[in-house]
Amino acid sequence: VQLQAYGGGLVQAGGSLRLSCAASLRTFSRYVMGWFRQAPGKEREFVAAISWNGGSTYHADSVEGRFTISRDNAKNTVYLQMNSLKPEDTAVYYCAAGLRNSFSGLYLTDDYDYWGQGTQVTVSS
Repeated sequence: VQLQAYGGGLVQAGGSLRLSCAASLRTFSRYVMGWFRQAPGKEREFVAAISWNGGSTYHADSVEGRFTISRDNAKNTVYLQMNSLKPEDTAVYYCAAGLRNSFSGLYLTDDYDYWGQGTQVTVSS
């Protein structure tokens, strides 16, 4: 199983980026997908999660209204559209896949079974 996250980069405050995560999961649509991020010296924190068919989503309060998670099951890909970026959004962003029967919780790293390698997002002020 491999999750490949890409799309990170350097952007000015107020700008936008779109992260993608391609999964080699045979039954991608059975997995809840999530995005987390980790800034230097800080713990990995939850950003957003999306249900199996994309019908339900959760976003952390810190990104609500600015970031949007989505998925395309035909392409085995999950996305994170990030708008109105702030310097405090600077971090390595990770995608994750969890084989779960319910779409609840999902804020913890232990809720996920597979992780991508991360992609760096840097927002300059």
